[in-house]
Amino acid sequence: MSRRNSCRGDLWLSKRLGVCACEESPWGSIRPLVRLVEFSGHVIPWLIGTLYTLLRGETVEEQEIMLNLALALLLDLLLVRLVKTLVRRRRPVQNRADIFSTFFVERYSFPSGHATRAAMCARFLLAQLVDTASMRVLVVSWAALVSLSRLLLARHYVTDVGFGLAMGYCQYSLMERLWVTCDCLQDILLMRLGERLSRVYSGLWMTDWQYLFI
Repeated sequence: MSRRNSCRGDLWLSKRLGVCACEESPWGSIRPLVRLVEFSGHVIPWLIGTLYTLLRGETVEEQEIMLNLALALLLDLLLVRLVKTLVRRRRPVQNRADIFSTFFVERYSFPSGHATRAAMCARFLLAQLVDTASMRVLVVSWAALVSLSRLLLARHYVTDVGFGLAMGYCQYSLMERLWVTCDCLQDILLMRLGERLSRVYSGLWMTDWQYLFI
């Protein structure tokens, strides 16, 4: 009974919060602004910005941070897709498809990928890049607004966003354990290069012996 009441409460609250679901909604006039906030949490600008900063990094430390942020974004995509495929929860009925959502928004709702990404990136920035109180407030506020935008646009249910925030928070803890240093990456690349050269050398050696017996 309590579970059913919780589901009803989730549906009711999600419906009440979807005030920007379409232009005819109570707050439909600010829908373009909310969609802009939504886009700031999308994976495409984050990946593009991270890869650009990685390639333009001036120090090894900057490149290491950007490399791990890129890996964290890819990990987030993988885990969110896995959970969505397992749960297969449909999006709220009041969700309205537009040109952007048609191409970039998945049909499944649980969990919110924007919420996982916002929480993970916020923790990442707070731990690795942000060192002033004002910037910390700005980063936390951005993560909260991105998550709220998904509810205002009726893209998700409240539980989708709540679970997404918790999942994203835990994902950064996982990334800390899997942190890739530049030295480690160098060792991996050198190992792969050595294996490739060894295969090439073995192939040339076998070719030379074949010619000797012709």
